[in-house]
Amino acid sequence: MRIKPCLFLSLAIVFLFTSGCSSVFRKEPVTYSFAALADCQYCADKSKGVRLYSKSAKKLEDCVFHLNEMDLKFAIHLGDFIDKGFDNFDVLNPIYDRLKFPKYHVLGNHDFSVKDNLKDKVPEKMGLSSRYYSFEYLDWRYIVLDGNDISFHAYPKGSEEIARATDYYRKHKVTSPKWNGAIGPQQVSWLKESLEKAQSKNEKVMVFCHFPVYPKDIHNLWNAEEVVELLSQFNCVKAYINGHNHKGHYGVKHGIHFVTLKGMVDTEENSYAVVKVSEKSIEVKGFGRESDRKMMIKPFANK
Repeated sequence: MRIKPCLFLSLAIVFLFTSGCSSVFRKEPVTYSFAALADCQYCADKSKGVRLYSKSAKKLEDCVFHLNEMDLKFAIHLGDFIDKGFDNFDVLNPIYDRLKFPKYHVLGNHDFSVKDNLKDKVPEKMGLSSRYYSFEYLDWRYIVLDGNDISFHAYPKGSEEIARATDYYRKHKVTSPKWNGAIGPQQVSWLKESLEKAQSKNEKVMVFCHFPVYPKDIHNLWNAEEVVELLSQFNCVKAYINGHNHKGHYGVKHGIHFVTLKGMVDTEENSYAVVKVSEKSIEVKGFGRESDRKMMIKPFANK
């Protein structure tokens, strides 16, 4: 059968239009990266063993310069920005603020190593309007926890919060050191609601906290098992990244990757990471002392 010229032209136009549309509407895999660093822990004091406190400001400066050369969507510091002393935030904040993309903070135990009358001013000094919060980027929800919720270090002596920590520590027969902390009932409820929302929206979740929860370690949250049990109930949770243990650590449970980044303050060598997320994996590219690792993401269909 012979096709008329006008019909042939029409078919050609339809073919070109539909093929063009398919390329426009075809969903391409999304890959992007962000920076993660932990335990800058700066102060002007003399070094203690491997902890070179006074050199952390220069390490942070070098880190920021390097990160600004990359295509990153955000950066997050995982707690213990300072070692002690409220004025030391004024040394580090201008350096961290040089980052050319959004930047976030997690509260660490040493961030509250300030005078009692300044403890409640720490979150604001670090640019936080809430001690725990979440933010989204594309189909990922990033949840930031405050492991100092129940603690002996984040509140003034003689306060109701210190009394609450004392009761909690005794009632739950905690054996973990007092320089750790716990996530309180209100924050646990907020975490559960955040995970339910993420699950309903088919978002993937990554959790940030200063304190580890897995594998078992002296640095873990007082209620680490409770937190791991809650996270394991939600298939949307893919990873949990923290600091606090300067040596670093890694484990996987219920398909969730638990990553402890090494502390920037330790040794002459720097330590920080760039984390690349894609549809199927989370890749950590370590710089300085930080290790590389590739972690496969569990599918939504499996638990």
